[in-house]
Amino acid sequence: MSIKVEHLSKIYGSQKALDDVTFEIDKGEIVGFLGPNGAGKSTMMKILTTYLEPTEGLAYVNDVNVETDQRKVQKSIGYLPEHNPLHLDMYVKEYLAFNADIHGVSKDRISKVIELTGLTPESHKKIGQLSKGYRQRVGLATALLHDPDVLILDEPTTGLDPNQLVDIRNLIKSVGSNKTIFLSTHIMQEVEAMCKRVIIINKGKIVADQSLQDLKGSQQQIIEVEFDYRVEEELISEIKHVASVQNVYDFVYDITFSVQKDMRPIIFDFAHDNGLRILKLNQKNKNLESLFHELTAN
Repeated sequence: MSIKVEHLSKIYGSQKALDDVTFEIDKGEIVGFLGPNGAGKSTMMKILTTYLEPTEGLAYVNDVNVETDQRKVQKSIGYLPEHNPLHLDMYVKEYLAFNADIHGVSKDRISKVIELTGLTPESHKKIGQLSKGYRQRVGLATALLHDPDVLILDEPTTGLDPNQLVDIRNLIKSVGSNKTIFLSTHIMQEVEAMCKRVIIINKGKIVADQSLQDLKGSQQQIIEVEFDYRVEEELISEIKHVASVQNVYDFVYDITFSVQKDMRPIIFDFAHDNGLRILKLNQKNKNLESLFHELTAN
């Protein structure tokens, strides 16, 4: 087990940042950690990286307790915090050499992580001369210097332009082929592109923990339909498997079904039986973003 959290809570004064959180992450998983601002994401990551101690509960990284053997945990983790702390006046190789000394790793490892993270064309420059995307690469290279088993990445794609974002996404997927990655992000497309599992936290509590495939499989089906005149929502609700009906505007309705089976033929039958004409009919599925909003709205 790469990461194990058991009934963990963190209290700041009267505020409970984490509230009885429990989850496990197997070796080799890429897990997205989602939640609104203030939900407890960064607090959890700081506990796992030994920057903070929990108020209650236990946390383990590679079966090592984060409180009782901090140095061993630090050796097995590569951490990229949300605000990537770099020395802008240092050259890329100089900065990596400085961190290599801290970790006690061979200087040969520097050239390997430069190549791995695509820093070669910029490696002769000062960090302050680099774009945001390349600075993130330097942060990832630093996190990878000691070849850790676990990577913890806090908002690794924040502030990147679309091209940089794709590059960093591909880089994370590449280095994640043989490592466990636990990453937080506000960008739902990034989770869908990189992660196989999602943990959603809200107000310090876990509100969802599923594989992305299962999460998508459990999504309700929404059919947008426009009739030629207004229909009472109560009548539409009598259709089999209807979970909810919303009159969007005029004669347009969003009908949510509790089954994945394509229900458009049923809508056609309903229209025929009630003397209606269908002017528009679209099948929609809730994406991760809409599910996130539902789970964290309160």
